[in-house]
Amino acid sequence: MKHFKDKVAAITGAGSGMGRALALALACDGCRLALSDRNEKGLAQTVAELMRVAPGLAFTQHCVDVANRAAMYAWAEESARAHGRVNLIFNNAGVALSSTIEGMSYEDLEWIMGINFWGVVHGTKAFLPYLKASGEGHVINTSSVFGLFAQPGMSGYNASKYAVRGFTESLRQELDMLACGVSATCVLPGGIKTNIAQASRIAPNVAGFLVHDEQQGREDFEKYFITTADRAARVILDGVRHNRRRVLIGPDAVAADMMARVLPAAYQALVVFDARRKGPLGKPAGTGAPAAKTAGGGDAQ
Repeated sequence: MKHFKDKVAAITGAGSGMGRALALALACDGCRLALSDRNEKGLAQTVAELMRVAPGLAFTQHCVDVANRAAMYAWAEESARAHGRVNLIFNNAGVALSSTIEGMSYEDLEWIMGINFWGVVHGTKAFLPYLKASGEGHVINTSSVFGLFAQPGMSGYNASKYAVRGFTESLRQELDMLACGVSATCVLPGGIKTNIAQASRIAPNVAGFLVHDEQQGREDFEKYFITTADRAARVILDGVRHNRRRVLIGPDAVAADMMARVLPAAYQALVVFDARRKGPLGKPAGTGAPAAKTAGGGDAQ
């Protein structure tokens, strides 16, 4: 897919961050859009921006929870009916969770897997028949640098993003074998300037272990956001045009990929050393209480 003019792209998490940036970049290229987000206010803001930069653009918008399989299939069907076809699905929606494994509740683990992993699965499986029917399609699934290497206190997030990477790489191989006109790309962003930190869950058990308190944890998380969402969108779309299997976004993603390749096991000791050096050297509370709920639903990435 060398260009996006007159193509139809579906985007999850379109109400903010990379999802909004992708929508605006594609609109400027003349691509029709099927937008979804759980956050209606954020989605409305994206629509307002679209109407400003691309007046007359054909688009649809739906409030969808990516973790809801039935809702995702209904959105895919409605998008294909409204636009006549769908060429691209950007499974972009994602959230974050910080918790020790011992103290992590099953509720929180199911929450993050439902959005970050199952949301990608639902989007891929719901839209794939329409992409194949279009004759020229592409699946773009967002993993993370945390799909390349692990961090203490991020096991749920790591698990979801490793799962997305494995799922997407297998999908790409199957599509290559079928030669059906559809391809797939796995996106591995580093720190992107979005609101994912504010829309994350931070469990009480990390206080005194990895961070001093919840607010400090969010602020520390945001310090690593070094690439703008607009830049990320441009890199992703360039990767689709060149049919790349893997797209790394940001110098931190490139460094993480190199570290995982050169030190596939030894990197863990370096991560522990850095975490001990930066964090409070206490013991996790391990309460097992669910993390405090903030804005979520798969719309923060």
